[in-house]
Amino acid sequence: MKDFFKLKQNRTSFRTEFTAGVTTFLTMAYIIVVNPAILFGAGVPFEQVFMATVIAAVVGSLIMGIFANYPIAIAPGMGLNAYFATVVATQGLSYQIVFGAVFLAGILFILLSLTKLRETLIFAIPDTIKYGITSGIGLFIALVGLRNAGIVVPNEANIIGLGDLTDPMVALTIVGLFITLILYVLNIKGALFFGMVATAIIALFTGQLHFDGIISAPPAPVFFDIDIAGVFANGLYTVIFAFLLVTLFDTTGTIIGVSEQAGFMKNGKMPRSKEALLADATATTVGSMFGTSPSTAYIESTAGVAAGGRTGLTSIIVALLFALSIFFTPIISVIANIPAITSPVLIIVGCFMMEGLAKVEWKQFDEAFPAFAIILTMPFTSSIATGIAIGFITYPILKLAKGRGKDVHWIIYIFALLFMVQLLFFPM
Repeated sequence: MKDFFKLKQNRTSFRTEFTAGVTTFLTMAYIIVVNPAILFGAGVPFEQVFMATVIAAVVGSLIMGIFANYPIAIAPGMGLNAYFATVVATQGLSYQIVFGAVFLAGILFILLSLTKLRETLIFAIPDTIKYGITSGIGLFIALVGLRNAGIVVPNEANIIGLGDLTDPMVALTIVGLFITLILYVLNIKGALFFGMVATAIIALFTGQLHFDGIISAPPAPVFFDIDIAGVFANGLYTVIFAFLLVTLFDTTGTIIGVSEQAGFMKNGKMPRSKEALLADATATTVGSMFGTSPSTAYIESTAGVAAGGRTGLTSIIVALLFALSIFFTPIISVIANIPAITSPVLIIVGCFMMEGLAKVEWKQFDEAFPAFAIILTMPFTSSIATGIAIGFITYPILKLAKGRGKDVHWIIYIFALLFMVQLLFFPM
């Protein structure tokens, strides 16, 4: 094992890697509850999403650990699960059709990961659009959390308004939010996970949570419950592109960020990058076949790196812990159905995703406005794809107006034209 993972060469040990794996798992364990809760709202059976979430996390993390030998965990990502639910709700589609779109995006993702085109796309798309997309998704999922908990409600005069703060579920959400925030600012490892646990305990004492059991045999996974023909019949090409593009940015940025923290980058390049990039692409494809939204590398992996994780053994420990969670379906399903337990995570993760705003050049209007337009559009249209389209259209137009059209990669002009046609004739 030491030779396979090169523990000595990486100045680590099995004990350190095990501790790092447990640390990473605890910081991202919330996804086991939150992801099924979000997709259940789109009509996907809870147990199907639960098993698919675990399977995607196990597959992605194992590939990352065994073939790339990096301490980076993979699991279904936040933001795109909310987008998945929105596509199902707003377009009147079956979840099987949208899973078909995720599957096709996963196949394209794998193909891109095997070529240099993935790097070309990443470098071609301006940073301001990347930051705008990530931040827009963050605002979007925070709004989902607020709405699910009842903290904000529909309002005819102002679109949305403040909910009833005396409602027991709203009050529990606020309490859970502050508990989690305090744990996080105190640098408690696994703050999001332990915040959910604390909120669940309070709900148990207030009578809002009832358990019928804790441990049970794992539910049977559902395989290939997808409708690929429906994707083409409904022209969901923009949806496929949205899944692909956001996952592309999210995963690549996270892998690079974690690698820089751990010291894996060599002269600006990352050894075994192809194997690392294939991990999330494969997890996305496999996850869609069992019933979950796209997977991505988790920034929470930095917690494991901070705990000393330096090899793929950390990722394998994460995969094993995810696999063990399948025996706790009763308790997880009950917790997922209490918005007050899951909503604080959505709100806080939304805050995490706003970090890129600090890197937007706000004093350069041709850079600032496309990011602003994306951030504004996503939550108000409840569509990540529409926000992406607006960003790709406004960016080259403003650059051309400023006489800097040559600074824009030709790929951006093609995307801008395609999005214009799509918004005008095939609105999302």
